[in-house]
Amino acid sequence: MALALLALSAAAFSLCPQGPRTTCVVDGDTFWLAGEKIRIADINAPETHGARCAYEQALGDAATRRLIALLNAGPFELAPYERDRDRYGRTLRIVVRGGRSVGAQLVREGLAEPWRGRRSDWCAGEGSGRVTQGDTVSPGFSG
Repeated sequence: MALALLALSAAAFSLCPQGPRTTCVVDGDTFWLAGEKIRIADINAPETHGARCAYEQALGDAATRRLIALLNAGPFELAPYERDRDRYGRTLRIVVRGGRSVGAQLVREGLAEPWRGRRSDWCAGEGSGRVTQGDTVSPGFSG
């Protein structure tokens, strides 16, 4: 499937189930669309599968829920990135709505970081106040 620059009508995204995946969200920077696995190329979000500490898990869960809400908020485009695929075979795209990066919005809300070519140690930020004990939503997210 060619996903160069594709305008999409609002699709119904939810958390990916076990088994076959068609249109769903894996975590805060990866989702499936019409059977194609998309990695949001301009950000890195905390892991939810294999998180190394409770802080990373909580922040990753919050980023995942927020990405679901953002993708369900209306039509978006998938803009090409400097590479077409990552080393895991995922399609690399920048998600754009209204000329603005959805990934950058997650960064502004404290739920992701700009992509720097490698993953960060989210556990080093434990206790920074972005997510509090028992809280599952970053203070930057109000919806």
